[in-house]
Amino acid sequence: MTNEAAFSAGSGRGAMTGILTLNAGSSSLKFGLYRDAVEPVLLLDGEVEGIGANARLILSHAGTTSKEAVNADTQGAALATVIEALGPHLGGLEIAGIGHRVVHGGLDYAAPIVLSPEVLGALATLSPLAPLHQPHNLAGVDAALAAFPGAVQVGCFDTAFHRGHPWVNDTFALPRRFYDEGIRRYGFHGLSYDYITGVIAREYPELHQGRLVIAHLGNGASMCAVREGASVGSTMGFSALDGLPMGTRCGQIDPGVLLHLIDQRGMAPQDVMKMLHNDSGLLGLSGISSDMRILLASDRPEAAQAIDYYVFRARREIGALTAVLGGIDGLVFCGGIGENAAPIRARIVEGLAYLGIEIDLGKNLANERDIAVGTTSVKVIATDEERIIARAVHGALHGQLDSGV
Repeated sequence: MTNEAAFSAGSGRGAMTGILTLNAGSSSLKFGLYRDAVEPVLLLDGEVEGIGANARLILSHAGTTSKEAVNADTQGAALATVIEALGPHLGGLEIAGIGHRVVHGGLDYAAPIVLSPEVLGALATLSPLAPLHQPHNLAGVDAALAAFPGAVQVGCFDTAFHRGHPWVNDTFALPRRFYDEGIRRYGFHGLSYDYITGVIAREYPELHQGRLVIAHLGNGASMCAVREGASVGSTMGFSALDGLPMGTRCGQIDPGVLLHLIDQRGMAPQDVMKMLHNDSGLLGLSGISSDMRILLASDRPEAAQAIDYYVFRARREIGALTAVLGGIDGLVFCGGIGENAAPIRARIVEGLAYLGIEIDLGKNLANERDIAVGTTSVKVIATDEERIIARAVHGALHGQLDSGV
């Protein structure tokens, strides 16, 4: 039985419609299986991590999590592994739509869209702007198209949330023609910010009407200035390199350094690019690891210095985005580090009392939702990018999205 046939075996009378979400990275494939509904119902989720020689499948279902080594050296092989793992859990579920995280939507894609061949071709041209992500996102689409040729494929863009920025927050002080050609700040992590602002709107409507800085802190990290639910500024810019230091990415850097490395040190541009994406950030500063958990547990001075720089830059960006907003009513932490690393949150907010940002250390250590004791709200909210994708697929299945043609 083919993959598609296996998934569609229950597609006769009474079959339920299923949604699969895929978030394909350079070495991982995150997935979620949902039952289609106005608010999609999560049935299980997981990840194939370490795609290549050390691939491992992590599957979470009904409150339990399993982990096992698997053979998956490509995105296609990883998806085949996911399909096989999901089989026993499907019952009468028919996969009718598959949603994909696509990091870069460029100038043209500011909302989820059905992925036609024309759209996929246009998205491929944006790969140089997000080389760590875009090619792998699109490889995940190719694998899904091969496995499920009859399913609707939907792209959801990390840049879309930021498309309404004021001009001054989008442009660089370069000759103006470059802006018109698309050389501008795009911002990223939009799916995460979309989810968080939705939680704020639903659960804290007064705060939703105010001024927020949302800190998405993980292996990739950025912050977003949000006014009345809309992005007005982001630490990330033309690419996903700008702003905060990350696991292996440098964050903000003087372009003169790059010119010096190329012109005076003789580094090839492709080697500089590799260094900025893969060998910098926490890994480059510490020489130990890109994983904040490992650095926090280390007693080496290089680990402490890498954390010091990370915290310093985060605090600096909160101040900068507060200036963009003209004040701050709330600070929200999300992402792997933002949601789980209480010591990092505590250190970031040190010295921000002048902005009304103070926290209860006990509540912070317990990762509680509301940790503020100052006048500015401080919250820890788990983000859910996959749910935003699943909602978009629901829209496509019910004729509420652009067809992409």
